[in-house]
Amino acid sequence: MPFQKKSQVQLTVLSLVLVIALIFYAAKIYSVQIVNAEEYTDKNDGAASVRTAVLKAPRGEILDCYGRQIAVNRDGYNVVFNKAYVKDNLNDVILALIKLFTEKGVEWKDELPMSQTAPYGFKEGESTDKLISKLELAHYATAENCFNAMAEKYKLENYSADEQRKIMGVRYGMDIADFSISYPYTFAEDIPTELMRKISESGFLLSGVSVEVVPFREYTDTSLAVNLIGTVGPIFAEDWEEYKAKGYSYNDKVGKSGIEKWGEEYLRGTDGEITYRIDSKGNIISSEITKEPVAGKTVMLTLDKKMQRSAQDSLAKTVKELKSKGGTATAGAAVAVHIDSGKIICAANYPTYDSATIGQNYDKLLSDPAKPLTDRAFQGVYPIGSTIKPAVAVAALENGLYHIGETVNCKHTYDLFGDFKPRCLHRHGPINLKNALAKSCNYFFFEMGRRIGAIKLTDYYKQFGLGVATGVEVNDSKGILLEPKSDGSGDTLQIAIGQLNAFTPLQAANYVATLANGGTHYRASLISKIVSYDISTVYDESKPEVKNKIDISKSAIDAVKEGMLSVTEDGTGRAALGNYPIKVGGKTGTAQVTGKADHSIFVAFAPFDNPEIAISVVLEHGSNGYAAGSVVREILDAYFFSDYNAKPDTVPFTVLK
Repeated sequence: MPFQKKSQVQLTVLSLVLVIALIFYAAKIYSVQIVNAEEYTDKNDGAASVRTAVLKAPRGEILDCYGRQIAVNRDGYNVVFNKAYVKDNLNDVILALIKLFTEKGVEWKDELPMSQTAPYGFKEGESTDKLISKLELAHYATAENCFNAMAEKYKLENYSADEQRKIMGVRYGMDIADFSISYPYTFAEDIPTELMRKISESGFLLSGVSVEVVPFREYTDTSLAVNLIGTVGPIFAEDWEEYKAKGYSYNDKVGKSGIEKWGEEYLRGTDGEITYRIDSKGNIISSEITKEPVAGKTVMLTLDKKMQRSAQDSLAKTVKELKSKGGTATAGAAVAVHIDSGKIICAANYPTYDSATIGQNYDKLLSDPAKPLTDRAFQGVYPIGSTIKPAVAVAALENGLYHIGETVNCKHTYDLFGDFKPRCLHRHGPINLKNALAKSCNYFFFEMGRRIGAIKLTDYYKQFGLGVATGVEVNDSKGILLEPKSDGSGDTLQIAIGQLNAFTPLQAANYVATLANGGTHYRASLISKIVSYDISTVYDESKPEVKNKIDISKSAIDAVKEGMLSVTEDGTGRAALGNYPIKVGGKTGTAQVTGKADHSIFVAFAPFDNPEIAISVVLEHGSNGYAAGSVVREILDAYFFSDYNAKPDTVPFTVLK
């Protein structure tokens, strides 16, 4: 009996536990199927995996200092393979797509380093290391070995040799681009609208192929400041791993040169994501944008677009006019900077090129003896001739080696340096600093060079930013600055009149700005602001950066500037600026070129009483200093008298509405 009672108690307890368990599971089922049915349906939709793919963000734009567009985006069409949607034989789809492109005469991507027509040899000048490595062949593998290996790898046995070559060109591109659900493959870019429609109509034959609307880089003026703005282009195969680690896709475009390259971290947007839920058979169950793309930031430059155009046009016109009159001028550069900040207003080159056609004309441009691809404004180095003389005058005055009012007797031939006896262009007789600058008397400055010495002169040149890095954001040259070890050689006289050393037009403009503002040497800059894509938010704003200050007394500055004013009013620059409505300080120069005509150089600042702008112009083989004066004048016109600068309420670095 006791045993029977014990069994009944245990049975009762077990029954109770079972009832509780049943209630718990019933509640759980109710929760899953009724209360939270939608949530659990999403989580249990038969998905075997989840994959994400990239949604491209627009690249930030490039604007001038007033917000005028320079580099912008436009919508275009790309043909893209999305692995998640490929259902049919991939090779058949590729071949069908190629036939559509061939019918319309449109090119597609083919990165295979093999000729596209029989016999299928390696392309001359292209590396085959990556191809051979991908195919796991010996380093001495032939083109035929590679072709056969790809035919086997991509299962192309049932296609003709011509079809095999076309298909493997795409399949190889997919391989090196890591083609997958996460990395769609771009088959062709910026296709014509007509072809886009044809592909859309043939969608049922092209599983996994889609036409995507994507932003393309476009330049509002394809010949404006092309050396400075730079280019964007595809990621090179050898750079892919580096960019991949930074989150780029293989088909992304990146800055290759100029501001496009410098500003890559700002201009590049933040890509979005689309998430795919895929079943065990590889079918897409659902897709959802899980991260919206964010456009890149916009870069506002210090350049004034209208002044840039004026400077470029003036250079071209002047060189052509000089040549039409029997002159020898071949090329030139012009730079203008703000006196009190070092910000670059314009930087022009002639000859130049059109960025819209550089791809097809590159070889011709590269071999052109006029070197249109060279950024003469920032990378061209020239002896700056007599335009160096204001710096020499400052050194003489500040070191007590010349006193205002003193005259030097110009006897034409300078014979105080042993056997080296250079000559002045004229016999000026007794001449003071003001007139020596106005008439560009070499004898006077030979004497100043002898008094100062080459070592101290070179130090002053450096302080003025000559022969040292400007700090500008894009590639430039440091120039050529001799480092004399003594003061006793004839080189001292040569460097005192602007020979032997060679500097860039940008350095020359910055030197004149430093002189005109009283001795503050600013870092040269092209960047004004970094703003949001819609320019509503300022993220970073460039501030003037002082590189060094030169200790120059007001009396010395005034004396040198008076001499530079005399240059334009009754001296060597009078022909260009003698009747100009604003007082301008300037200096002409000629730089000797062995066996060829001299370079023509002109530097200036204005207004004389309250300087705002400094300019340098170089005309290669322009023969005389004043030849470059017309370009200086037109740049001054654009700055002081154009409509948009004449408005009192319009200032640079604020966006025009």
